[in-house]
Amino acid sequence: MNQNTARLSPPMVLTFAASDPSGGAGLQADLMTIASMGCHPLSVTTALTVQDTVGVSSILAIDADWVDDQARTLLEDMPVAAFKIGLLGSIENIVVIAEILADYPGVPLVLDPVLASGRGDELADEEMVAGLRDLLLPLTTVLTPNTLEARRLATTGDQDEGQHPTLVDCAQRLLSSGCGYVLLTGTHDSTPRVVNSLYGGPDGQLLRRDVWDRLPGSYHGSGCTLASALAAQLAIGLPVSDATGAAQEYTWQALAAGFRAGMGQFLPDRFFRMHAADSVRDG
Repeated sequence: MNQNTARLSPPMVLTFAASDPSGGAGLQADLMTIASMGCHPLSVTTALTVQDTVGVSSILAIDADWVDDQARTLLEDMPVAAFKIGLLGSIENIVVIAEILADYPGVPLVLDPVLASGRGDELADEEMVAGLRDLLLPLTTVLTPNTLEARRLATTGDQDEGQHPTLVDCAQRLLSSGCGYVLLTGTHDSTPRVVNSLYGGPDGQLLRRDVWDRLPGSYHGSGCTLASALAAQLAIGLPVSDATGAAQEYTWQALAAGFRAGMGQFLPDRFFRMHAADSVRDG
């Protein structure tokens, strides 16, 4: 590789995620999103799944030594500008990924805490939730939970017995766990429009609030798309608040252009820009 080629290399984003054979979520969603935003995607497979647009039937976690070897081989060869984490498959994978990321404190990390599928299939047990909270949140730049995930991550049995912390309380607890920012998404709320809120700073204050038209239907891989888009924007060099806005805009447009490929949820069109340009040329 000559110096000119290296200088023109796009920013590289490394995603840790499970494979989704439907292409709607997981590793495949991350790769399409990152590439469509002008970055080069690198990937570490954490689990294999049997799933479609309806739901997840089973998960086979990849051995943690294989996860470690995949990541360290890539990191020894190529400079990574941002990390993104999705479904991890096992507590052993959480432990080894935390050890890897601790060696790269200057690289931004976006964590999408995938705890259940859109249908409600359980994807993380309580040991894994505790591992996410204790090992990965302190390394995280931006956490991107929906309201259900935020409550589960922020709630502990002893602390909250008989109580129901507010979402603001949840966000502040997650920030106190060590992550830099929390982008709390409102897709699971019953509000007429989707409200996404970014919390951060020394006092855990609300930094921005974005309101989006609620689209009809449900979408497979919307959270993966948002987190990957955010990681790509951070890799390009945008500050967190601006990157959050750009990632939301991209995700909403991908969902609005979505299509129903099977009998379940719609799939986002991560290449909506290219398809729109093709339509203009053809028209």
